[in-house]
Amino acid sequence: MSPADDRILITGIRVHAFHGVHAEERAQGQDFVVDLELHVSTADAAASDDVRDTVHYGVLTRRIAAAVAADPVNLIETVAERVASLALAHDRVERVRVTVHKPDAPIPLPFEDIAVVVDRRRTGSGVAAVVALGGNLGDREATLTRAVEVLDRLPGIAVTGRSPRIETVALTPDGPDPSRPGYLNQVITLRTGLPAADLLKALHAVEHAFGRERGRVWADRTLDLDLISYGTAMIRTADITVPHPRAHERDFVLRPWLALDPDAVLPGYGPVRELLRRIDAASA
Repeated sequence: MSPADDRILITGIRVHAFHGVHAEERAQGQDFVVDLELHVSTADAAASDDVRDTVHYGVLTRRIAAAVAADPVNLIETVAERVASLALAHDRVERVRVTVHKPDAPIPLPFEDIAVVVDRRRTGSGVAAVVALGGNLGDREATLTRAVEVLDRLPGIAVTGRSPRIETVALTPDGPDPSRPGYLNQVITLRTGLPAADLLKALHAVEHAFGRERGRVWADRTLDLDLISYGTAMIRTADITVPHPRAHERDFVLRPWLALDPDAVLPGYGPVRELLRRIDAASA
């Protein structure tokens, strides 16, 4: 699809949120108003008369409202970038123009409006990331299915691939323990406009929503979500390490990932096919 001359306009999305530099803005909040101009080819939808062939503006509007309301920041520039990344995560949006209005900005002069406008084009729909899922408590099949659905609906995240699921034996510091409940594992790929640290926070929030209690490293769990890779980034801070520091030695990550993508590469370690071959050779 070539860059679209057709456009979808969504204007006046009003959200009460708590963005701002000043303490009173963070405490009391205020209304922010968002306008979008989506460059989208409407030809397919016009021919099929099917909403699946266009941008479902009702769904997108709800996602944008949730993104604006979440995670207070200092600047509406940051809010505008967040909205633009979310819009571009939709594979039919070629370009987006976002205007974020702050009509009640704390300025001691008469004014009508304060706004920031950003114009962004598709550059591959954000960053490609890989996430490993696993769980060994409760209805594992239902949990993994539902977790992927939840991730796909989060602002700034679009799931692009799902691996087959595999059964694995629970690991402990002393090795595999078949006496404990077995794990069901899966790998998904996604595109995201979120920074790596924010993506990891989103994964932890989903874990928590499914009853995951972080404590002992080797404890049984309802859901485990690990950020395996984030583009080709190599990140090591107090809060996040990407690629995942143990992914290269984990059969239950590499095997489903290879089934999903035969050409997969773990940044800094090499082709997943070769990493898995080494694991198989060492265990033979």
